[in-house]
Amino acid sequence: MKFTALALDYDGTIAVDGRFHPAVRQAIGDVRRQGIAVVLVTGRRLADLHQVAGDLTCFDVVVGENGAVLEFPSSGRHVTIGHRPHPGVVRELQRRGVAVAAGESIIEAEAAAAPIVLDVIRTLEQPLVLLFNRNRLMILPQAIAKSRGLREALFALRLSIHNTVGVGDAENDHDLLDACEVGVAVGWGSPALRAVADEVIDGAGPEAVAEYIRRVSRQTRLSAAQMGRRRLLVGHQHNGDPVELTVRGRTILIAGEPGTGKSWLAGLLCEQLILQGYCLCIIDPEGDYRSLEELPSVITLGGDDPPPSAREIARALRHPDVSVIVDLSRVSHRQKFQYLTTLLPLLVSLRRRTGLPHKILLDEAHYFLGGGDSAQLIDPELAGYILVTYRISGLDPSIRTTSDAVVMVTHETDPLEAETIRSLCRLPAGVIVPTDVFHSLALNEVALLPGVEESQGRVRRFQLAPRLTAHVRHQSKYLDMPVTEDRAFVFSVGGHSGPRVRTLKAFIGLLAALPAEEIAAHLGRHDFSRWILEVFRDGPLAAHLRGIEDRADGEETRDTIEAIAQAIRARYEAVAEPGAPLQD
Repeated sequence: MKFTALALDYDGTIAVDGRFHPAVRQAIGDVRRQGIAVVLVTGRRLADLHQVAGDLTCFDVVVGENGAVLEFPSSGRHVTIGHRPHPGVVRELQRRGVAVAAGESIIEAEAAAAPIVLDVIRTLEQPLVLLFNRNRLMILPQAIAKSRGLREALFALRLSIHNTVGVGDAENDHDLLDACEVGVAVGWGSPALRAVADEVIDGAGPEAVAEYIRRVSRQTRLSAAQMGRRRLLVGHQHNGDPVELTVRGRTILIAGEPGTGKSWLAGLLCEQLILQGYCLCIIDPEGDYRSLEELPSVITLGGDDPPPSAREIARALRHPDVSVIVDLSRVSHRQKFQYLTTLLPLLVSLRRRTGLPHKILLDEAHYFLGGGDSAQLIDPELAGYILVTYRISGLDPSIRTTSDAVVMVTHETDPLEAETIRSLCRLPAGVIVPTDVFHSLALNEVALLPGVEESQGRVRRFQLAPRLTAHVRHQSKYLDMPVTEDRAFVFSVGGHSGPRVRTLKAFIGLLAALPAEEIAAHLGRHDFSRWILEVFRDGPLAAHLRGIEDRADGEETRDTIEAIAQAIRARYEAVAEPGAPLQD
């Protein structure tokens, strides 16, 4: 994910003895000129901060009083999130001899006064909490924290906390680092904070922070190695152990035969990403993901309306908390292909500029990313794609062999596809993956390929986790989806090669158009059932057609032809779940 915002603590991080270090001020100016927003997040009262720090216009927003107060230096806008200190609490603390300083929402005292403060809060029954910051004690309204103020600041800037790096040094920075996509602790700060940080800045003071700021600003995206706290539950092993993926800037490939749970798995990932506040663009060729609109902050464009324009897409994705489903189910395959040659580069441009969307899902990816120039349609550096395909061999090799890709596979029996998948396993020399491992996967079972940390160095099999939203499966999408030229069905006419068809819709049309005597030879050789099995890998339909072919000698050829066409229409024109029985 792209780095678009930096959140910095003040005392102990970029200031020494209250003085804002000039090297950090200069580094902040450098990164802001690159378009990165910088937010100061401090426990100090703003009046005090202005006295010790001086000019604060180098920051886009200042979050003070540990998240209770916001100030926008360029405009002078001032926002108080927390309520004012209760005067009775202040008076009682002073009566008991506790020296306090009250701000707009915060009450400060020495850390040693904590037992007295706690007793006062309990006695007066006030909704206040205590937070320590080295030798100081902060008394705050409930639900006020640095992360709360930072989220409010980023919301005003129309930025996402998932594109934010947070840097801190002490006890009151735990929640700041945990909220940011990458949480960084300084090496001279709290050992407890360093223990939970994604990264630690080595050094002895603010100069090291200044150098860190310059270094990360040169990176196009947040380092994937740093992000491991946010996880997606994809299923459970047979022993009950959960299988989780960390949310990182990696591409996820989901492969397997039609009707074996690929879209279910992809939808499961989308659900959890959306509920964790990530912005997604879901490119849905057949309307399989429309039920995700039941989740908060998800909108659908297209569908019964024309596909959205570039301006509509860009407008919708300006909001970091909104995910967009682009429903292309009402347009032809050719129109989908043409549309995506424009949409995918647009998304690359948006992500480079704004960091949004965080993730891009593309179903039936082999149809759109199979050509020699396909790699130009996506951004391998920012990554973050979820690509779903039942023909992984048809993906551009440079896309499917991305070094940090996560590959998950449902049931697969086609030898070419299985061998392609096996070639993507990253294992030590001499270790091999059994040839039948993907063929043996049951419905609702998935294999995570070795090569990523979560696979634990092996093909890790698991059963899919449940979903919150319904799974919409449209079998009709296979009627209009063309296969590659080498997999086309070739009819025989007069003993010679005749028309070639690449879609089931065209196949049904020619069955009705060609003379019955030209069809009879195909029936005797079981050509139709073999094509369905080998090309579409639909075992139930192939077995059903073979039964019709076996009965062809005792029936009128035209009746047999109509039975085959009806079986295909019954299978693919109705909405069905994987494994739905065929009607004879």
